[in-house]
Amino acid sequence: MAKVITVTNQKGGVGKTTTSINLSFYLAKAGKKTLLIDFDPQGNASSGLGIDKSDLDRTMCDVMLGDCLLKDIVVANKVKKLFVAPTIPELANVEVQMAEMENKFLILKRAIAPVLDSYDYIIIDSPPSLSLLTVNGMIAADYLLIPVQTEFYALEGVSQLLKSMELVRKAMNPDLELLGVLATMYDRRTTLSSQVLAEVKKFFKDKVFDTTIPRNVRLAEAPSHGVAIGQYDRFSKGAKAYKSLAEEVMERTK
Repeated sequence: MAKVITVTNQKGGVGKTTTSINLSFYLAKAGKKTLLIDFDPQGNASSGLGIDKSDLDRTMCDVMLGDCLLKDIVVANKVKKLFVAPTIPELANVEVQMAEMENKFLILKRAIAPVLDSYDYIIIDSPPSLSLLTVNGMIAADYLLIPVQTEFYALEGVSQLLKSMELVRKAMNPDLELLGVLATMYDRRTTLSSQVLAEVKKFFKDKVFDTTIPRNVRLAEAPSHGVAIGQYDRFSKGAKAYKSLAEEVMERTK
């Protein structure tokens, strides 16, 4: 049965989608059949893996409205064992419609249930907000992975995210675990990055991944080519870091 990991942080620009794409890629390269669910209305995880959103007949919008099943929208990637459930900006409008639905917090969990036996991992890229979509992602997940940018105000908002996680645990998903906190955009040359990483470790202790994701131009370039970093430049520092992260994730979810 698939292990479901929601990548989330209410702060934008922390490397959430980059992490979702490249973690999914390296899990697939490790032989794990992986489904990446693009659950952010910006749809960057879809375009970042080469999907032309204008060509799509059905997306996560249709799944959330109950117009089709999740398996009906899944797109195979060039990478063996990597699959994507794409989305488009209309998902933001769908979220408004979801608010009127019965069991509005359970829609994603119920959509995923029929495909759990078809994958080893399901990665959910959630929006940079504490929205109805984000809560759906938390309730559908076994684990949360929180990317934290190693810059000033890194921990701002994380305490609110953890409170939301506890509320979800108590109300609807008692088995939800914090898989780990990932330090992103780390620059070992600056004192600030080191100080922030120390602060993150002090706050989260052993929940911080050993892997840190460096600031890396190649990582930033890869999505514009519609590929993961491992396809774009597998020898780059960013590629090595995300390969290492995938190994840690597999170890922590054994």
